[in-house]
Amino acid sequence: MSSTAEGIVGPGPGAGVGRVRAFLRLVVIEHSVFALPFAYIAALTAMYRDSRSVHWWQLLLVTVAMVGMRTFAMAANRIIDREIDARNPRTAGRELVTGAVSVRTAWTGAAVALVVFLGTCALLNPLCLALAPLAALPMVVYPYGKRFTHFPHAILGLAQAIGPLGAWLAVTGSWSWHGAVLGLAVGIWIGGFDLIYACQDVEADRAGGVKSLPARFGTAAAIHTTRAAHLVTVALLVTFGLLTDAGAFYWLGLVIVTAAFVYEHTIVRPHDLTRLNRAFFQVNSFIGIALFVCALLDLAVRGLSV
Repeated sequence: MSSTAEGIVGPGPGAGVGRVRAFLRLVVIEHSVFALPFAYIAALTAMYRDSRSVHWWQLLLVTVAMVGMRTFAMAANRIIDREIDARNPRTAGRELVTGAVSVRTAWTGAAVALVVFLGTCALLNPLCLALAPLAALPMVVYPYGKRFTHFPHAILGLAQAIGPLGAWLAVTGSWSWHGAVLGLAVGIWIGGFDLIYACQDVEADRAGGVKSLPARFGTAAAIHTTRAAHLVTVALLVTFGLLTDAGAFYWLGLVIVTAAFVYEHTIVRPHDLTRLNRAFFQVNSFIGIALFVCALLDLAVRGLSV
């Protein structure tokens, strides 16, 4: 917030930088690690199948588009949910609640991120530009979902599924079931662990009238549903490997990912959520990075050139 002196002489020279930093904290920019690895898997696999070489300009545009869309989605989420966040002790310290970031600044950041996303899509190909508004829609619908359905996690999953499919379309300019299968795997994976994350807010959600699967059906049901979702995720990743004729390193990565899922579900139990943050942040970050590294090694061994 501005000091009295700032109100008289204007903000100091570092005020703009401070607002940017606060905005980046608001959108938790470092959590891009969850979705980016799978977008890279999709893009690089499409490049391998197209020309067996990395198209660096397209890869850069995919990166910018992914970060831009995620930034827009997170900013919109925080803006729309700021009153709900204020009533929940766990989220009452978020930047829009405390005033560290103003609503105007958040909307400005969201608008800039959306323009960056749309501009990047225009640079990629006509199909990406045409589908860009449809990609943005679930990002705004998701935060409203908890007001009208007990399954907002499914809307989040749909939003996240767009990333890998969009990355594939960015390279090829045409529809592919390969990208769709990988996107569906990512959507179900993230929607599944969002169920685990929502378990910590059950009491606050029930008191505030916020809808979620854990709030409606209980923590045990949510965790069992997550386990089923992650089984489906593994099955879809197997399907993607088969569709793309993946090699040994990809399958090694899938074994590692499966082991990480098993570990995640041994440390989070219906009556023991003490290690929930480890499962959510550490394990899920590891899953994306591990599969990306192994998939990249696989493509390199099979002849992908830089």
